[in-house]
Amino acid sequence: MGISEDTKELNSYINERVDIASVASFKGNEHIVKLKLKFDIKRIRKALDDIKAGAQFKTAASGFHALAMTKRKNSSIDADKDLVGRYYTRIDESYQEIAKDELVDEASFSELVDIFKGTYFETIYDELTARYPIGRVRILEKDSFNCNSWHRDPEPRLHIPIYTNPGSLFIVNHHCTHLPADGSVYFTDTRGYHTALNGGDKPRTHLVATLAYPEYEP
Repeated sequence: MGISEDTKELNSYINERVDIASVASFKGNEHIVKLKLKFDIKRIRKALDDIKAGAQFKTAASGFHALAMTKRKNSSIDADKDLVGRYYTRIDESYQEIAKDELVDEASFSELVDIFKGTYFETIYDELTARYPIGRVRILEKDSFNCNSWHRDPEPRLHIPIYTNPGSLFIVNHHCTHLPADGSVYFTDTRGYHTALNGGDKPRTHLVATLAYPEYEP
């Protein structure tokens, strides 16, 4: 194209209306789905605030903290090193996929950690396990101005946002959306490449439950 055509092309984009409203809401697709199941966000927050008074998050990665909600039978959570597990990523310009960390037997995480027993989280756990094959359940906290690696997991996940902000976003296979903290349960197909980012100035906290299906084979 010539100079005038290039200028006209760019102006056609400049004159488009910019969406600055819907980005503060949920916009799903087949990779990120709001399920019908919903919980009481006030009770979740109250239960978490009470638990945090007697429990400490462990740093799983830079800017990424985790509190185990489930554990293996007859196992101490202090002995478990499974706050993170197998994931796949690409690290250089070869775009060759590599595996990192060890596979986790998700189905073996079938007991609720004591500090969650008798709380609203036990109700949530009972409701989830009545419907779905649930593996590890963790409370994950992400620092402000921080993001996860670009990677894929062996299994999909369920997310229940507890504390969030408009700058907290979830991206799966290049589809990006905000997940409001209103008690909703979101299916996230993290078998695809994804990341979570917190571009807000306050921490983001989600309950994240692994769905214990067989590992996805591309």
